[in-house]
This record gives sequence, structure tokens and C-alpha cells, in this order.
Amino acid sequence: MYRIVIPARYASTRLPGKPLLPLAGRPMIAWVHDRALACSADEVIIATDDERICVVAEAFGASVEMTAVEHASGTDRIAEVATRRSWLDQDIVVNLQGDEPSMPAELIEQVAMLLIDHSEADIATLATPIEHRDEYFDQNAVKVVTDLQGRGLYFSRAPIPWFRDQLGPDGLDLLPTVARRHLGIYAYRVGALRRLASMVPTPLEQVEKLEQLRMLAHGLRIQVGEATCRPGPDVNTVEDLARAAAAIERSVGTR
Repeated sequence: MYRIVIPARYASTRLPGKPLLPLAGRPMIAWVHDRALACSADEVIIATDDERICVVAEAFGASVEMTAVEHASGTDRIAEVATRRSWLDQDIVVNLQGDEPSMPAELIEQVAMLLIDHSEADIATLATPIEHRDEYFDQNAVKVVTDLQGRGLYFSRAPIPWFRDQLGPDGLDLLPTVARRHLGIYAYRVGALRRLASMVPTPLEQVEKLEQLRMLAHGLRIQVGEATCRPGPDVNTVEDLARAAAAIERSVGTR
């Protein structure tokens, strides 16, 4: 019914070798792969440009595709896999990022089902309520606003929408109804994925450093669903790594 591809790049600027960093005694990419295997996907593939990741991933039993080093994003890496494997335009693939060791399997499944259920959409993604004022103003927390049918209107690192009147107690009560925090997980129809990979970055994308703005600028329809739960921490910094390790150790300890 759908596939999962996990793009994994070694040359992270802030955390070199990030997919291989240890979490609770295993490389991070192994935990991400576990999350994917817990879903009903027909196939799970790790897509990487680095032999070191390939060797480790194959050692724990993953299916691996080596991809070009020139790719600017995981989307481009997945598009290469789709072309090489001759996937059909109507096929569905989930982009599960290699730095999401705490992404619940139910959200991976949810985003795939969201695209399956909305035949008019090109892409599906998820969002979760903004829980406090600091999150709303945090540039690392990407915000999304949608139309009345749940289709993405805009994504931004800025606090959107901007409250013309001061964001007081009444505004905080209204906030969950007008903006949500975007979660970086996507399901694509392969035809839309190929289109996206062939497009040059757009000015909005370059300003905000958000690839989904390229999708909107070219008229691709993004269906945004309300996540059924809130994921654990992704990993971009050393501090994130420590939080993710603690979350995994807690989850393992409760089994």
C-alpha cells in the first residue's frame, strides 16, 4: 500500500555522522529503522550517500540504496530511489527522516493513510497543537496554517498568523484554532515527488529554509492532518541527542 524511505546523510553540519551516533547502545539509524518496521509498509529502505552508513545499516538487516552525494535534501534522495526502482506515479512513499528516532509508528502510519484517504492531495503531512507562547515564537518550531479543508496555506518559522492586537490571554486561547506546529514527516505520491525534485528552489523557500514552500509555490496540494500524538525529540544538536537517548531509555525500560 505504501513504502517508507529513510534518507540518511553522514555530513551533517552540526552533528557529523549523525545517523551513526549511539543512542542507548545502538546507532540512531537503527532506532529509526525500528520505527519504520513497526508500520504496515510494504517496504522500508534506507537511502544514503555514505558507505559507512550502508555497512552499519546492512549489518542490522536493512535494505539500503546508495544515492548521489550531490543531493541537497532527503526529498531528492528519495526521488532517486523512486526512479531507480521504477515506482509508479500513483505509488505512495513516506519520508521518515533519519534523525527522528522517537517518531511514533502510529504517526508514520497516519501520514500514509492521510494521503491514501485524500485522493486529490499530492502530499500529506502532520501538525500538532502549539502548547505555549515560547513555542509560537521559536524560529525552530515551524508553524503551519491551513484552509477549512485542512490544506496547507503557508508554513513559517515566524509566528503566523500575526495577532494585530496584543497576544494576551484571549489570543492564547485562540492560538490553537489558527496555527499549529508542523511535524517534519511527509507522504508523497511518487509523481509529485518527481516534480518536486525537478523544481529549482523558490524565493520563499530560500528565505525561510523550508522546502515545503517550494511545494506550495508550484501549486502542489499539501493535506495537513492533526497528529494523533506528539512525537519525541528529533536530533539536531548534542543536547537533542541527550534528550532522545533519555526518551528511548525510558521507553525501553517500560516494556
